[in-house]
Amino acid sequence: MSGVLGLDGCKAGWIGIVLSPAEPAAVFGNTIDDVVAAASARIPIQVIAIDIPIGIPESGPRQADTQARRMLQSRASSVFSSPIRAALEAGSFAEANALSRELTGKGLTQQSYALREKILEIDGYLARSQAEIIEVHPEVAFAQMNGSPVPWSKKTWAGHERRRSLLAQRGIALPGDLGPAGAYASVDDVLDAAAAAWIARHHARGHTRSLPAPPELMSHDGRGAIWICADL
Repeated sequence: MSGVLGLDGCKAGWIGIVLSPAEPAAVFGNTIDDVVAAASARIPIQVIAIDIPIGIPESGPRQADTQARRMLQSRASSVFSSPIRAALEAGSFAEANALSRELTGKGLTQQSYALREKILEIDGYLARSQAEIIEVHPEVAFAQMNGSPVPWSKKTWAGHERRRSLLAQRGIALPGDLGPAGAYASVDDVLDAAAAAWIARHHARGHTRSLPAPPELMSHDGRGAIWICADL
């Protein structure tokens, strides 16, 4: 018997939602190793779906980001461009921004650079993971559940309620009490982790497809792709 894990980064580390034959459970860890260990202590994890770029580009945009934006239409801005490796490894935002402009012709946002530690953390974790790891985008997952992009931001009451309802309709009824994990993550982090877990569950069953198909070969043999449900 095994389970799946959906992960999203939060200010304190990583928030995860574990799906198994039991009720959904939340786990937290300061590092990727910590949160996966917390999930694995509950049940062996077969697939980890994570809302972070996997397959870091050397130059130019990833096809995965472009195709995900196309799916989200009016909410395309929720998909940010994955920074190139040279920018991620730069020691300051100013240096990263300059390198990005030099190598891609476009600057880097503060939001993208702020994710550098988590992107590089996952990049280093891939080779030692015992579970399969895939990249997902929660807004694309929610758009699939909804039949169209959810019109309200996940930070609004309407957006929160709609997303929680969509998850419940698919058997992911999040409890009000998430235990200690609930103290570390914001509401939208939990929702995103649950949406990632939904894709992980489909992937474990062989019911996903990639954007693009096949995945794009990136630097360091990484494969750039955002995975979505193939049944909808």
